[in-house]
Amino acid sequence: MTTVTNEQKEELVDAIKGPRYYRITVNGYGGESSYMKISQEAHDFWRDHKEQYGDHDLVQYMINAEDEDYNFEDLEGVPSEAEFMKDEDGDGRPWYEPPNELEHTYGATYDSSWISVDEVDDSDYNSAHVCEVIDREEVTELVDRVYEDSGDDYIEINEYSCCDEHEDAEYIAQMYSSEKGTFFDGIVETTGDFDPRKLKIHVVEYLNGEDTIVSIEYDGEEVDNMGGDTNGKGYFADVWRAR
Repeated sequence: MTTVTNEQKEELVDAIKGPRYYRITVNGYGGESSYMKISQEAHDFWRDHKEQYGDHDLVQYMINAEDEDYNFEDLEGVPSEAEFMKDEDGDGRPWYEPPNELEHTYGATYDSSWISVDEVDDSDYNSAHVCEVIDREEVTELVDRVYEDSGDDYIEINEYSCCDEHEDAEYIAQMYSSEKGTFFDGIVETTGDFDPRKLKIHVVEYLNGEDTIVSIEYDGEEVDNMGGDTNGKGYFADVWRAR
């Protein structure tokens, strides 16, 4: 029979208590969006053109306004009143830094994303894997499961809308780069086992009505996003009247 010394017991307790490190990643579908305020004339021109031909020419205009190297399919040119990508000096701007920008967002769509949690051996980006805690579970399913398993405890979802901040914007254009992959990758330091009930997920409803995960907290502390790794799936553009 093996005898465990008090020193060995203390070492075991210390190892269980911590500090311990957990890597949280969020994968799935989402992207980068830019929302900008435009004039009624620009809205009317691009709305009519898009309804007839689709968004190809609008995408071409928005991604190439800076160098004006367009590849239009159903346009000879853009009338001056519809060139909303030009700044006060008449220079075209890139779509990710447009004039009159209202909102800029990047993240995974709340209902099209998966979360994974792995214990790692330290807080470094290249830390070694220790064990798997949550294996690519849909965020919405994790939220429901924790509530069902815990009774009164739950994962807090902080939902808010940015729309009220832009009540003066009557006409809006959106450029959207659709992407797939990892949008969030962060490590938390804590004691004891990872507890999903300590998660808080911040979700913003943006101007097109889409819910995007913008940040994550664990045990009251925001988790630093060390960056993602996504692949572009295509560009989409739209204009609409907000009010």
